[in-house]
Amino acid sequence: MTALHHDHPWLTLDLGAEMPVLSWAVNRPGLVRARRILWREVRNADLPRDLDVVAWLEAELAARGAGHAVCFLTSCDIARVCESRAEAEGIRARAVATVGLSNAESVGTRLPPATHGWGTINIAVQLSEGLTEGARLEALSVVAQARTAALMGAGLRLATGPVTGTGTDCIALAAPEGATRYAGLHTAAGEALGRAVLDAVARGVAIWQASDAAREARHG
Repeated sequence: MTALHHDHPWLTLDLGAEMPVLSWAVNRPGLVRARRILWREVRNADLPRDLDVVAWLEAELAARGAGHAVCFLTSCDIARVCESRAEAEGIRARAVATVGLSNAESVGTRLPPATHGWGTINIAVQLSEGLTEGARLEALSVVAQARTAALMGAGLRLATGPVTGTGTDCIALAAPEGATRYAGLHTAAGEALGRAVLDAVARGVAIWQASDAAREARHG
């Protein structure tokens, strides 16, 4: 599909053409038209408590000429990005994920705010199939399911229960306009999306676990 470029502290996914992107990203959330989805890696020191994060990120993007891009924020190492592609009945899906779990949560509970980083799971997915607005929402739910399935498959647990995500996870779904009304688990679109995301996040979790174990070995 499209190009992925790492230029620290930025990661850029070029979608190849402007198209609808649905997300709750920090920059340009909601349903917007965009050609690029960006990640901005940050350190805790970059985001002091009194900072207007939205205004800061807008200024950073403007300096890069990327004000119209959808953009995630994360403190995890974006060089460890994981990609996966899947196809079902001619429908293609590509998932690009960065995975950090320093502020992991178990759904339905809430821990005190993390003090050791804002590592989060940010997933950008591009689908070849044209979708209606309702199908976009359904597709977003499939991506969230796949993310959580990857986490639960890794057996990660907190005192409050199994890890199902982090407090700052974000998903961005890019797909052309079209007439496809359904994108759930019974559909080819849902199958391709789910498989691509499941694989990308599972690999990201494994990388994070290995790096976390290495940190504990160094500092333990």
